Order: sequence, then C-alpha cells, then structure tokens
Amino acid sequence: MFTFRRRIEVAFFALIACCHAGEMREAPKSDATPVNQLAISGNACGPAALLSSFRSGNDAWQRAASSLTGTTDREQLGQWIRLHGLLPSETLKGRKRWTNAGINVEDLVAATNEMTRPLYLPAVIHEDLFTRRGETQAALLRRTHQRLEKSLSKGIPPLLSLRRFALRGGKWIPLQGHFVTVTAVPRKLGNDEMSFGFAYLDPWGGKRGQGEFRLPAVPVLAAAGQPAPCLEALVPTANIAKKDVRAGEMTVVVPAAVIGRW
Repeated sequence: MFTFRRRIEVAFFALIACCHAGEMREAPKSDATPVNQLAISGNACGPAALLSSFRSGNDAWQRAASSLTGTTDREQLGQWIRLHGLLPSETLKGRKRWTNAGINVEDLVAATNEMTRPLYLPAVIHEDLFTRRGETQAALLRRTHQRLEKSLSKGIPPLLSLRRFALRGGKWIPLQGHFVTVTAVPRKLGNDEMSFGFAYLDPWGGKRGQGEFRLPAVPVLAAAGQPAPCLEALVPTANIAKKDVRAGEMTVVVPAAVIGRW
C-alpha cells in the first residue's frame, strides 16, 4: 500500500510542477502565511483554516483577517474563539459552537457570516460533497471542482472538510475530521477527467500541502458492488487521525463538505 501511495504522490507532485500559472486558479494572495492551529489548540482547525482563508483572499477578505486584534496566531485565534466560537451552537442543542471536538460545518458558516456581516462582506455557504440522487461519481468530481474554482475566483479561498474513515469489522468507521484551506485548483476540468490536483494550507502545523481528488478505487462507504457515494482525497502529508488507524486497516480520506462562495 505504501509503495502504491508513494508512486501516486511522486506522479502528482510532478504533474503540479509542470503546470503553468495560467492553468491553475490560485488564491488572490497565494503567499499568505498559513495559520497554525497548534498555537492555541489541537482542535482549532476550523478557526485556523478560516483565518488562513481570509489572509489568502482578496483585499476585501483580508480586511476580515486584520479586523482581529493581535499580531500572532495565538492572539487572533483566541479572540475569534471568544467572540464567535463560544456562542451557542446552531445545530447542537445545549452546546457551544466550538468544543473539545472542534466545530462543525454549519456552526463555522454561521460564525463566519456573523463575523463578516459588519464588514459588509457577502455571506458564505456550504455544501456536502456526497452524491445526490441521480448524480454519478464523475458528476460529483465536476461539482466539487466547480465549487472550489468558483470560490477562488470570487476571492475567498474555500474551506474543505476532510474526514478519515477506516474499514473496521466490515464497516466503514469515521475516525476524525479536519478543515483545510484550498488555495489552487485547475481552472478547467474536462468531462472525462477522473481526478484533479489541488493545493491547500493545513492548519496542523501551519504548513502547505498538495493533494488530489479522485474517483475511489474501492467501494468506500458502500457495500461491495455498489458505487461509492463520495470522492477520495489523497493528502499524503496531512496528519488526519493517523494515530487512530490500526495495523493492517484500509483507510481513506473523504472530502465531506466545502464552505465558500459560488
């Protein structure tokens, strides 16, 4: 398995290196410094990915980043959590938006719009990245690309919710979710494409990464013989629940949802 994944990684990075700037839709400020969630907490990937999005967005969205006082990741993340993360959850009764388990997609969207509304910025929305009724895997791949590319073109790098699953006891078990900030995707995707690459900012350690979305090679989250209801995300350098994987288990990282503008 590791040899196979390594071949994919090498081939993908070679592909990215060959891409000309004009072929990729990039974040307006692609050289922005990634936010490190570990500056404040291991469960702060949502707020950190959001702040990275603001920093790497266009001038209007960069104003959202500068509206937070402080000069360090710790200071800015702390202020965001106090002002927006500790309010009541939109979806979980009796809980706050940000807890020991992090923050979910709906609460992150609500908190983002709450923060940016006084700055007269447009609202962000979210969408799940699982097949809809009548939607093929190939169509899901194109829809995922369209949402990411459109948000980048509108000046706000999208947030991507990733989740690792493990095949355990014959069932696919969710292990952990993680938010990253997508900063580049191909400008166009052909109808016959079965994968596409992307660049992202990873809050875990505040680092840059490259990955690939593809049609799953195995029936992920589905019974044998049935098509997978999702895509697979190859993110070899991302540390998503690796410590929770048991020896010999098959695992996969799935793009579960996206937050942005389209």
